[in-house]
Amino acid sequence: MTPETPVEPELPRGVALAWGVAANPQRGPKREMSIERIVDAAVEIADAEGLAAVSMSRVAQSLGYTTMSLYRYVTAKDDLLVLMQERGTGLPPEPASELDASDWRGRLRALGRAQLEMHREHPWLLDIPIQGTPVTPNNLAWMDSMLAALADAPLDEDERVAVILLVTGQLRWQSTIERSYEVAAGAAGIDPQAIDDGRSAILDAFVTSDDYPALRRAIDAGVFATGEDPFAFGLERVLDGVADYLAKRAAGERPAPPAHDDAPEVASDKRVREARKGVREAEKRLRDARKLERQAVREARTRLEGR
Repeated sequence: MTPETPVEPELPRGVALAWGVAANPQRGPKREMSIERIVDAAVEIADAEGLAAVSMSRVAQSLGYTTMSLYRYVTAKDDLLVLMQERGTGLPPEPASELDASDWRGRLRALGRAQLEMHREHPWLLDIPIQGTPVTPNNLAWMDSMLAALADAPLDEDERVAVILLVTGQLRWQSTIERSYEVAAGAAGIDPQAIDDGRSAILDAFVTSDDYPALRRAIDAGVFATGEDPFAFGLERVLDGVADYLAKRAAGERPAPPAHDDAPEVASDKRVREARKGVREAEKRLRDARKLERQAVREARTRLEGR
């Protein structure tokens, strides 16, 4: 082997299937069985009942085959999850014709809307653990589209990747919260908005200006009853931050990188753990003391008003 000869990586079967480079089974049930049909059936079950309902036996049953027949095509459930994620993710939308190539903000926003819709259509995608950089075609296509949106921005390649991680993190958080509302509302048989309405009523009844003055001001301002989307605001502020960073980079500045958190070996040190435990205990005592203080203040006011 010459130094120029690339070393072919050993791919997990699910990844190999996603790339179309895995060997197909030589023998098996009738031709009606295929990897595509298996994945379609698994996605249909997950869409209807959630990821927990998907098993090799359940998928086989839905197709009218034995569980062992599936293993000729997909050798493990983990491989099936890879293919389900690839199918559910799909390809990113093409940039809208009205968006200029330099309009990084508009292009990221459009990709963000598409990502939110993808999670709303297939919420079980959020249940599949993130295991590092994606390595399957559709996932890489999304990453490529987001990087392409930043192609004209004055950024290094590592900065572009960091920006898309920031944006996708915000979007995934929004999808997670929305999905939680849907699950809770479905279990209770109510509209998701009813959850917020009920929580708003509880806050209004129990949050006092004595105990939670800043929160009480927010409640009185109608913050929790407006129905406005705080996530749309959050994404725009994230993009504002990116725009500010781009302006500084265009001016020749390179802002200092943020300080790193403690290394794992520092956080696991026995003395560090004991010190942090002491901080938590002190914080609990402080909360208890403040509660007693507020109670004493209320009682003093009651006595003064009764004179």
